[in-house]
Amino acid sequence: MLRKIFTVASVAIMALAFAGNGFSSDKVLKMSTTTSTQSSGLLDVLLPELEKDTGIKIKVIAKGTGAAIRDGQDGNVDVIFVHAKGRELKFVEEGYGTERYAVMHNDFVLIGPAADKAGVKATKSTADALKAIAAAEAQFISRGDDSGTHTKEQNLWKESGLAMGSETMTITKKGKNVDITFSRPENSAAWYTSIGQGMGKTITFADEKQAYTLSDRGTYIKYKYGKTPAIELDVLSEGDEALANPYGVIPVNPKKYAHVQYDMAMEFVNWITGPRGQKLIADYRLEGKQLFYPDAIK
Repeated sequence: MLRKIFTVASVAIMALAFAGNGFSSDKVLKMSTTTSTQSSGLLDVLLPELEKDTGIKIKVIAKGTGAAIRDGQDGNVDVIFVHAKGRELKFVEEGYGTERYAVMHNDFVLIGPAADKAGVKATKSTADALKAIAAAEAQFISRGDDSGTHTKEQNLWKESGLAMGSETMTITKKGKNVDITFSRPENSAAWYTSIGQGMGKTITFADEKQAYTLSDRGTYIKYKYGKTPAIELDVLSEGDEALANPYGVIPVNPKKYAHVQYDMAMEFVNWITGPRGQKLIADYRLEGKQLFYPDAIK
């Protein structure tokens, strides 16, 4: 009798254990996102709270926005969380995503050495700042990785009115070679450097070279105030509407890829655009500075 009771209890315990494991494994969502949501530390705050509230664990694949969008186009993930609004809307228009949901924003900043050889501080717009950098032939470091920040930088150069040339460069990401075609000011080979790296490495490299670069504000704050040793570069141009940096989340379309976990993706979307997710985003601080501003609930 005792043996029978023990056997029944063991089976019950094993069933509960498997049920627990099954619940966890069933609630894993694959998300491709920009490096800035991870390197800024925001996901470290959001994702544990998401799991507490919904049971959803997110497998994060952090890469440039262009590569994250391609993950969605290939059906390799369930949802993307990126920051290149024009490309996001195209992603939806082409049927790869169901809808773009606004999540939050911050802004880009043009950073550089305090000596400011190009006189960027004296300019009144980002376009003028870039023209000043080109005129001074001051060192400028580009991410050159098809990310959201790289896309914004490309647009800003085009809006400066400077004559532009085109170049294709092969970069290596996670062991794979990828061809990146980008625009750069004409005759800029001596001062414009494209490195094909993420935001943190680009800021660090620009700091070593005492060069100018474009950064999202969140990652800049982390590298300026949240790391030891801190970078020396300062914000030299900010506040221009052209530097706006909105982030959107988009579930991959189940009509395109039947295997994606659309219902769970929407559960995540509703959470991050709802009161709980939006408050966590608004409350996130690094060194006392707010990094992101909620857009779904203000």
